[in-house]
Amino acid sequence: MSMFDTLDQGPYALPGPLRDRLLSPALIVYLDMVRANIDRVINVLGGDPDRWRPHVKTVKLAPVFRELAGAGVRAFKCATTREASCLLETLDAAGVFPIDVLLAHPLVGPNLARLGRIAAAYPGSSVSVLCEDPQAIESIPEDLGVFVDLNPGMNRTGIPIDRVDTIAAVAARAGARLRGVHYYEGHLSGLDADTRRRRAHAGYDELLMVLDELARRGLTVPEVVTSGTPSFGVAINYEPLSSHGEWVHRVSPGTVVLSDMRSAQEIPQVGLVPAALVLARVVSRPDDGIVTCDAGSKSIAAEAGDPCAAVLGAAGLEALTPSEEHLPFRVLHGEAPRRGEELLLIPRHVCPTVNLAEKAVIIESGHLPEVVDVIGRAHDPPAEDRLEQLPAVECRAS
Repeated sequence: MSMFDTLDQGPYALPGPLRDRLLSPALIVYLDMVRANIDRVINVLGGDPDRWRPHVKTVKLAPVFRELAGAGVRAFKCATTREASCLLETLDAAGVFPIDVLLAHPLVGPNLARLGRIAAAYPGSSVSVLCEDPQAIESIPEDLGVFVDLNPGMNRTGIPIDRVDTIAAVAARAGARLRGVHYYEGHLSGLDADTRRRRAHAGYDELLMVLDELARRGLTVPEVVTSGTPSFGVAINYEPLSSHGEWVHRVSPGTVVLSDMRSAQEIPQVGLVPAALVLARVVSRPDDGIVTCDAGSKSIAAEAGDPCAAVLGAAGLEALTPSEEHLPFRVLHGEAPRRGEELLLIPRHVCPTVNLAEKAVIIESGHLPEVVDVIGRAHDPPAEDRLEQLPAVECRAS
C-alpha cells in the first residue's frame, strides 16, 4: 500500500484542455497545497512564523516566496547566491521588507564577494553567511553578517561541536557582525521517531553547553538556527533550547513547503501534502508487467535512491531505476496504464527535482494556470564581467 493511497486526488486533477497542451515531463506546483503545508508547519511552531527560517533551496519559485512572506515569514535560508538574489529581488518588488537571509553554505573567493554585492544592493535587509575559521572573518565583506557554523556530527561543514575555543574565536572575531550560530543535524534522518528524538536531544544538550560557555566568555549569540525537515518538530519541543531567553531559536526545514515521499515518511504526523508533482506520460510497454514514462533522471531527482517517485492514485505501480529520459514501472496489480496516459509523479526528493525544471506550471483554485520561471534554479553565471577583457589563456599539452 502506498503512503498516498488515502490522498484525495480531486484537487490534483488537471483540466482536459490544459493536459492536451502541456508537454511532458512538466513540473506542476499547486499553490493551494503550498498554503496548506505552510499553515501546518506554522501550526507545529505554535502559530509563530518567526520561529521558521525556511530553506528556499526547495522552492526556487517567486510565487512560493510570496506565499511564505504572506504567511508572515521574514527570515530565510538559502544555499546559493542565485537563490539569495532571486529571493531578495522578488520580495523587494512585492514590498516585503526588510527580510533576513542566511546563505547556509561556506562561500570563498568570488562567490563570497558576489554575496557581498548582493547584500549591498539591499541595505534595508540582512544578509549573512556561515563561517568556520577565525582567520576567514577578515575576508567576509562588511555588508554581511556572520553565523558560526557548527558540525553536530554530520561531517559536511562546520566546527566540531567539542572545539569550543575555535567556536569562540570565530564569534569573537565577528564582533558586532555576529548574528548567531548554525547547527544543522541533517544526519538524523531515516530513523524511527524515538531514536531521532533521543539522538537530537543529546546533540541539543551539547549545543546548550557550547552556548553557555560562549555566554560565560561574554559573547552574545542573537540567534540559534537548527533543524531541517526530519527533526524540526523535535527541536521546537525541546524546551531548554526553544524557550531560552538569551537568543531567538529558529528551525529551517524547506522540503516541508512542497513535501515529497521522504518528508511524508519522516514526519507523517505533520499532515503535509504533495504540492509539486511531475506530469509524465506512458510512452512504452516494453514487456509484460512493465510500463515506461517519459520522466527520467533529467526531470525527476534520482540521487536519493529507488523508488524515485510514486504515482498519484496508482498504488499498483512501482518505480524502477530511471535512465536519463525514461522511468520504468513494474505493474504489481491492477490494469497497466495505456500508452499516452498521463501520470502525476510525487518525487522522492523534491528539492533537486525543482532544480531540474526551467519552468513550472502554477495551479491555483479559481485562477488560470500560469507558466513561470524557476528563477532560483542552478547557479549564477560563472563570471559577472566579460571574460573577453581578461588576458588570453595559454594552455598547452605537455
